[in-house]
Amino acid sequence: MVRIPFRERPEWSDITPLEQNDGPHPLVPIAYSPTFSEAMGYFRAVLALDERSERALALTKEVIELNAANYTVWQFRRRVLAALETPMEQELEYCDEVAEDSPKNYQLWYHRRWCAERVGASGAQRELKFTARVLEEDAKNYHAWAHRQWTLRTLGGWEGELAFCEQLLAEDVRNNSAWNQRFFTIQTCPLLPGLEAMRRSEAQFAIDRIRLAPNNESPWRYLRGLYQDDIRALAEESPVVQVCQELLRDDGENVQALSWALDLAAAGHLVPEALHEGEPSNDEGRGSPSSMLEQLCMRLETADPIRSRYWRFRSQQLVRW
Repeated sequence: MVRIPFRERPEWSDITPLEQNDGPHPLVPIAYSPTFSEAMGYFRAVLALDERSERALALTKEVIELNAANYTVWQFRRRVLAALETPMEQELEYCDEVAEDSPKNYQLWYHRRWCAERVGASGAQRELKFTARVLEEDAKNYHAWAHRQWTLRTLGGWEGELAFCEQLLAEDVRNNSAWNQRFFTIQTCPLLPGLEAMRRSEAQFAIDRIRLAPNNESPWRYLRGLYQDDIRALAEESPVVQVCQELLRDDGENVQALSWALDLAAAGHLVPEALHEGEPSNDEGRGSPSSMLEQLCMRLETADPIRSRYWRFRSQQLVRW
């Protein structure tokens, strides 16, 4: 489709475009395209007149097509939408179109939230479905996750959220964003009994997924969050000690299991069987707590060389028993 310049459109004949004022001696003037310069000239004129009309709304759309990150244009578009009492469902369809080409545009997501807020609770499912579509293309899209959490908090739609997180983790157990969303849901959803009531079953959920991908840090972190880093309670209420033993028997260099074994040992929950595979049974002091802590730190230095200095620091800081 051939674009007709604004100066040749009869409906814009009454508007004199305003040129950008870069001052008398701009050091590094930006080489805008003629199309962009003309469109912005008309937009500045309409903005100065504060014209809230259908043609002004159409103008903002054209300018956004040229630069979707122009927050002034988005802000003026909202002003025009409010004045014209444009149906928000219609505007959300426009947001869908923009998101196809610019799914990480801050201005777009803020604008969409403004629209969804005016639709209210009846639009919750639409917003959740929209974020789900975006996350299919990019599971780590921060804007989509933030909008999803805002939707749940503000508009509702909690009923299927736990199942949604479980489905994403079934597709990719390493999806740390889905782990974060599950934790958010457990903490926040008014339909669930809460973190403390669910933490044993959630700990088992995490441990089952640890067995699928032992080096995946996300479920290990999820466990810490469930118990607010209370290692003693976690060891007593979940099979985490058993899991560490199993993993270290299979892979003595598993950094996650070694790290947890260190924390468990420091909290008084030893994991002795897995630590001495293949070692002579008569090593003096081999099974003492202080010896075990030193062993674990030394093994972590080897297994996790990037953080070897940290593990040496931990070894120095641990209380000798």
